[in-house]
Amino acid sequence: MKRLDVIRTALMGSAAGLLASAPAGVLAASPDPAPPAPGAKSFWPDGVRLPISLSLMFESGSQPGFNPPTPFGNFVPPKGVYDMPTISWYRYGATEGIERALDMYDKLSVKVTSHMSGLSVQTYPAIAKEIVHRGHEAAAHGWDWSQESAMTEAQELAFIKRNVDVIRRVTGQTPVGYNAPGLRGTKDILQNLNRLGFLYHIDDVSRDEPFIVEITPTRSIVVVPYAVYLNDIRAYEARNFSSDEFLGELKRAFDELYDEAGYRKRMMAVTMHDRLQRPEHVNAMFEFIKYTQTKPGVAYMKKVDIAKITMADKSSIREKIGNVYPVIPGLYR
Repeated sequence: MKRLDVIRTALMGSAAGLLASAPAGVLAASPDPAPPAPGAKSFWPDGVRLPISLSLMFESGSQPGFNPPTPFGNFVPPKGVYDMPTISWYRYGATEGIERALDMYDKLSVKVTSHMSGLSVQTYPAIAKEIVHRGHEAAAHGWDWSQESAMTEAQELAFIKRNVDVIRRVTGQTPVGYNAPGLRGTKDILQNLNRLGFLYHIDDVSRDEPFIVEITPTRSIVVVPYAVYLNDIRAYEARNFSSDEFLGELKRAFDELYDEAGYRKRMMAVTMHDRLQRPEHVNAMFEFIKYTQTKPGVAYMKKVDIAKITMADKSSIREKIGNVYPVIPGLYR
């Protein structure tokens, strides 16, 4: 327990320092938006109608050494044999994908949250530094693609702490947001994140607005929700969408959320993976962002800023952890 107390104190102190130094303005991560349409109610500060948060997953090199998911359907090697083209598929994120995405963000003056796998940061430290240097948020994404959900409490704590430590050492920024590999932590994930000083996590798909989970009467964590289908892997690899089809789905989702945002609190989350930042995919995302930026009150925001606003807003939804995960016995209700 003494060792955990040391870990906990150090990380919570670092997280508090990051939050204290974060931009105070809501729109620090995006251009000034136009005011909301006449008659529309704003549920966000500074006239924001709908915040949009992009996630850039930095995972190159963190995939399993043998038999990782592959887009190549023929002649897949047997178990225990290296899949050479698939290794190069994942390396694309480090050689081409992230740089292309970062250049697009610069052109459009948007800032994003990058969920970084620890092994990727260790393998490609210059990329992690560049992401933060360009003004984006470094968030945690586990050490590698290990099955976090099957870990013990101590194993999960160590797995996440190792991720945090390498990001802080390489980039100088302490992550306060978490995304477990495949969204799947253990049943103790929120308690563990709270112990390690995290402000928010994204592994919850139950709402289209951020909310607060009460872990105990005195401890809580923000959910900045994930959108399963607004995800390039789900689009391009799971459903075989073309770039135009994914662009159409993004626009339809945005149009509905933007309409709903006139009478209830909404946000939009879109997930991008480093290896999928191919020319046609980035072009489609560029068109989507340009489309949304023509609408009054749209603001691109880092997840840390959304989480800070949510935690400070007394009108934010608060739910006890036992209600968020009702099938798990023994949780605070």
